[in-house]
Amino acid sequence: MHQKNVVNSSFIRNWLLNNTSTDAIIKELSSKGIDEITIQSYLEELKKQRYSKRQFKGFVMMGFGAFLGFISCVLTLSELFPQWYGPILYGLTFIGVSIVCWGMYFVFEG
Repeated sequence: MHQKNVVNSSFIRNWLLNNTSTDAIIKELSSKGIDEITIQSYLEELKKQRYSKRQFKGFVMMGFGAFLGFISCVLTLSELFPQWYGPILYGLTFIGVSIVCWGMYFVFEG
């Protein structure tokens, strides 16, 4: 029967905070006498947490870009600032869509 390797989350938090490279992590774990299977478990968990962090950042960016696009739409339709119609319609909408696309990059890239 195969048992699941226990991963110490404090190690992973420290590696994420210090932005430690994979080679340095492998050397550190090997020097502590940890076997290859457990090292792979650590690396998989580290990878999951890195992608989770990137995805969260991407979702926040997509939400902000969508909100900016919504504000652009409301300001354009309400015509509160007629002299700013073009910059709001084209400029703010472009910025909002760009931020959404950038956020999608962070979500789907990993």
